[in-house]
Formats: sequence, C-alpha cells, structure tokens
Amino acid sequence: MPRHPVPLGFVFRSRAKEEKAPADKAPVTDSKQPRHPQAPKGRPTPKRSEAQTQRRSVANTQTTRKEAAKRQRDERRVQLERQRQALASGDERYLPVRDKGPVRKFARDFIDSRFCVAEFFLPLAVLILVLSVVKVAQLQNIALLLWLVVIVLIVIDSIISAFRLKKQLDARFPDVPKKGAIPYALMRSLQMRRLRLPKPQVKRGERP
Repeated sequence: MPRHPVPLGFVFRSRAKEEKAPADKAPVTDSKQPRHPQAPKGRPTPKRSEAQTQRRSVANTQTTRKEAAKRQRDERRVQLERQRQALASGDERYLPVRDKGPVRKFARDFIDSRFCVAEFFLPLAVLILVLSVVKVAQLQNIALLLWLVVIVLIVIDSIISAFRLKKQLDARFPDVPKKGAIPYALMRSLQMRRLRLPKPQVKRGERP
C-alpha cells in the first residue's frame, strides 16, 4: 500500500504555540465598574442600600456611646447629690465609704458629744497670729506662750480622747474591724463643730 508522507512541519511544530493558544483564547475580563472609595481593594463597589446601612450602623454606634456616657454622667450626678444629702442628714445608705459603718458612726458621735480643745485650734491660731503681728513685746510674748499652751493642750486632749474611744470601741465592737477609727475621730476633732461632715447627730454631753 502506498504510504502518505507526513509533513515534517506537522511533526516538528512548536509546542509553545499550542500551549500559548489557550491562554490567548482566554476571555479578558476588564471590569469597567468604578471602585467605591470606601470599598476594599479588589472588591466591587457596594450597593447604595448596603452603604447606607453601614453608615447608619456607624451613626447608631456613636449615638449609643454618647447615650451611655450621658447616662453615666447623670448617674454620677445623682450619686453625688445623694451623698451630699446624706452628709447633711447622716443617712448611712448613701454616705461615702470613708464614713460608713457602725464603728465610724460611733467614733463621730463620741467626738461630737464632748468638747475638744482641737476644735478651737483655728480661731486660737488666728488670735495668736494677730497678737504676734502687733509691735508690742509683751503681746508677742503672750502670743508665743499661748501658742505653746494650745499645742500642749491639744496633744494631751487628743491622747485622752484616743484612749477612751479605743476602750469603748473594744467593748462595743469586739469582733468588728476598727482599723483607722481612731485617726478618723481625731481628724474630726480638729474641725469646728458646725463645719463637720457628716453633720453631728448628737448634742454635747449626750452619750453616743
């Protein structure tokens, strides 16, 4: 049988052309749709409804934060007003932590029920200052002596008050922590009675 010669060009044709052909025939997708400035790179522009929903969500979040901050400020204002009223009335429910508890209340009543030399320190200090400014040697000597007497009396009275208060606290509250009650009472004794907070709830001479 006669053989048909195979063209050499068919045998030795370039495979590169065959491999390149599918790539050349691949459809070119060049999206001409403009990208939204807020859309992530490589993603299509979000729809108007989606963009509006996103903006509305951000606005609602900011509004929620503002409302929460405003609510906290209002609660803080109400709490401070309750504390102010409690300091005037002695209501234990709304007193600051520093003044709460039966031990602190007894310490306040103990100091308020007696005369303390320390509560007259401020007016005496003003008097001593005036006497020391006057250009009279005798008055200046009196001011110096009075100053020493006041300091000694305050120290002695504070020691006696601390001793008596500690004794009564141990008797009335044997199982209750009393840390800081003595310094708390002594600091209160340094204030004039009308300026003390919480306001005194007992009269002078009245047993707490």
